[in-house]
Amino acid sequence: MKPIISLSPHVHGGDSVQRNMYGVCIALLPALVASICFFGLGAAVVLLTSVAACVLFEWCITKYILRSSRLTICDGSAVLTGLLLGFNLPSNLPLWIIIIGAFVAIAIGKLTFGGLGSNPFNPALVGRVFLLISFPMQMTTWPKVGQMTYHVPNYDNLLADGTTGATPLSIMKEAIKTADPTAAMNKLAELPKAMDMLIGQTGGSLGEVSALLLLIGCIFMIWKKIITWHIPVSIIVTVYVLCGILNLCDPFHYANPIYVVLSGGLMLGACFMATDYVTSPMTHRGQIIYGVAIGVLTVLIRNFGSYPEGMSFAILIMNGFTPLINTYVKPKRFGEVKK
Repeated sequence: MKPIISLSPHVHGGDSVQRNMYGVCIALLPALVASICFFGLGAAVVLLTSVAACVLFEWCITKYILRSSRLTICDGSAVLTGLLLGFNLPSNLPLWIIIIGAFVAIAIGKLTFGGLGSNPFNPALVGRVFLLISFPMQMTTWPKVGQMTYHVPNYDNLLADGTTGATPLSIMKEAIKTADPTAAMNKLAELPKAMDMLIGQTGGSLGEVSALLLLIGCIFMIWKKIITWHIPVSIIVTVYVLCGILNLCDPFHYANPIYVVLSGGLMLGACFMATDYVTSPMTHRGQIIYGVAIGVLTVLIRNFGSYPEGMSFAILIMNGFTPLINTYVKPKRFGEVKK
C-alpha cells in the first residue's frame, strides 16, 4: 500500500469554527428570549434586522466585491455578529440605523481586514461604537420594560409609542456628578433592587436584560469548552474589587459593587464579547492580563469619563493590545532548558 502523507493535525478533535459560533448563539438564546419577554416586539424587530442585515452584507460583499467563491455566511460568524450587535442596541432604535451599524460591523470591522480570523477588533463592537458616536441621542434613549408593542415612535403604524426611563448606569453617573453627598445618596436610592437587575427588569440595551441568564450562557460555553473562565472571571472580579474600594472610600457617591457588576453591558461584554477568539490573547496568562485591563478601563470610563458605560470602549482598546500581549506572554517551549 502507498503511504498517505498529509499535513497536521493527524487526529481531529471535532472542533470547528461553525460549531463554536453556533455554540455561542445557543448560549445567547436564554437572554434573547428574556429580551423579547421584557421589551416585546421591539426587541424581536431589532434582533431580526441586525442578524439579517449582517448576513446580507457579508454575502453581498464576499460575492460581488471580494469576488470570492467561498461561502462564509454558513459558518455562523455573521449570525453571531448580528446577534451581538442587536444585544448592544435599545429596542426603540430605527431600522435604518440598525442597518448602518450592521454594514459598519461587517464591511469595516470584519471584511476590510480580511474576514474572520484577521479582524483586530470585535466587529459587533465596532458597529456599536460607531452608532453611539454618530447617533448619540437615539442610542441612549432607553424604553422601560413591559411595553410589548413599543419599537420606534411614529416610525411604524403597527407599533405604538412608549415611555423611556433612566438606566441603572445613568443613575450611578448622576450620583457621581452630584456635589451634595445627601443628594447623591438619594439618587443612588433610586437604583432598582439587586434581584431585579439580576433577573433583568431594568431599562437599557437588549443585552442588559438579565445578568443571570447571561451567566448561565457563559457557564454553558465553559462547559462545552467554547471559552475558558479566565477572561470573564478576571473582568468581573476586577470591576467588583475596584468599585468596592471606591464604595468604601465614598459610599455617598459610588454604588455598591454588586449593582455595578449587574448593571450595563458588563456581563454581555465579559462573557460574550471580550472572549472573542480572534481579538483576545491566546494564552491563559495573557487572557488574565487582558481581562484585568478591561476591568480597570471599564471602571475608569464609567466613573470618571463622559459616558456612563465603558465596556465597549475598554474591550476595543484592549483588542488593540492583544498582539502585544501575545508577543510578550508566551507559553514555555517544550524541552526548554532553564538558564
